Amino acid sequence: MRVFDADNHYYEAIDAFTRHLDPRLGEQVIQWCEINGRKYHVIGGTVNHAVVNPTFDPIAKAGAMAEYFRGNPSGRNPLDFLREREPIRPEYRDRDARLQVMDSQGLDKIWLFPTLGMVYEAALAHDPAAVGQLYSAFNRWLEEDWGYAYRDRIFAAPYIALADPERAIADLDRALEGGARIVCMRPAAPTTADGPYPPGHPVFDPFWARVNEAGVPVIVHAGDSGYSANGYSRKQGLRTDFKGGGGPSVTMLWTMERPIFDFLASLILDRVFQRFPNVRVVSVENGSEFLGDLFRKLRSVGRKIPGLFPEDPVETFKRHIWINPFWEDDLIEVVDLMGADRVVFGSDWPHIEGLPNPRDYEAEVKVFDPDTQAMIMGGNAEELNTPRPSRAAGVTAEPPARPDPPR
Repeated sequence: MRVFDADNHYYEAIDAFTRHLDPRLGEQVIQWCEINGRKYHVIGGTVNHAVVNPTFDPIAKAGAMAEYFRGNPSGRNPLDFLREREPIRPEYRDRDARLQVMDSQGLDKIWLFPTLGMVYEAALAHDPAAVGQLYSAFNRWLEEDWGYAYRDRIFAAPYIALADPERAIADLDRALEGGARIVCMRPAAPTTADGPYPPGHPVFDPFWARVNEAGVPVIVHAGDSGYSANGYSRKQGLRTDFKGGGGPSVTMLWTMERPIFDFLASLILDRVFQRFPNVRVVSVENGSEFLGDLFRKLRSVGRKIPGLFPEDPVETFKRHIWINPFWEDDLIEVVDLMGADRVVFGSDWPHIEGLPNPRDYEAEVKVFDPDTQAMIMGGNAEELNTPRPSRAAGVTAEPPARPDPPR
């Protein structure tokens, strides 16, 4: 079986955010500092602690917390799983070394996503221009170190930040010219210079129109979505060191599910797929437990407000959206809700919460027939990875709506 892992990661090089950033913008955007012998990023003038060691050297082993995410049957303290560290491996930062590891793991192709890149937009939300500068520089580093379709096996995703809509389109165009097969963003309402807008607001229609034309999927990957605990906890934002919460809190229950629920529901409510029928969206590393509740609520509001949706909103959802469940989720339930052709496998390798070996996931798909297994383990991702320009697909978007005036 040819395996296409739809959720792999790199650990960013030390200069990933600064190599192509104008040094004069460092204080406004991002810099390195050293505190008590440890290096940290300073983002927008504030030391960032979202990741306990942003140099990633040493680093915990891939899949170190797999037992914890299986329900922690041994009852160990989460920190116990992370005590064993090792020097950073070449395959975490070098594409040729990664290809060799992919061969040993039995992976044909992978989608490749940021680590730090997924959690830094929230830290700069107060300065949309700085967000744009950060990710424009970051994507240029990505082009150089990984490329967008290396050997037609490693497909790295440029990060598109909608906080600065004009720069987002420029970054998208550059990525497409460079051969990008996918683009990624976090599940959050982008904070523009005029304040936050839902991702389906007409102010972003030029972006969605370009995606619609190019026919590349938008990957909405888990990250720091900037959500607040609304007073139920002092812990704010996303942290990977299991510290800062002062004990259990409600954030343990919705860290991933609530942002993606809101993001995908917003796309349906704002009729993005009616305006841009060639847009494909893939939810990666956000889990799948939210699906049943989201489907019930969409259908409920559709019944209460006749004419709100041009068709069953769940059918719209399943036509345009693919789901990568957590590897510990109930795969039978996900396939029942979405259909086997809308589910993609992703291991999250080499992150600590991922699988120690990506193909360990084959144990989860053995309950299905061979054709279904092949779709989930690679066929669906392969289809998504093939650009589907709107003319070739025989669809044309409606003209972008005029944005509302700034408020």
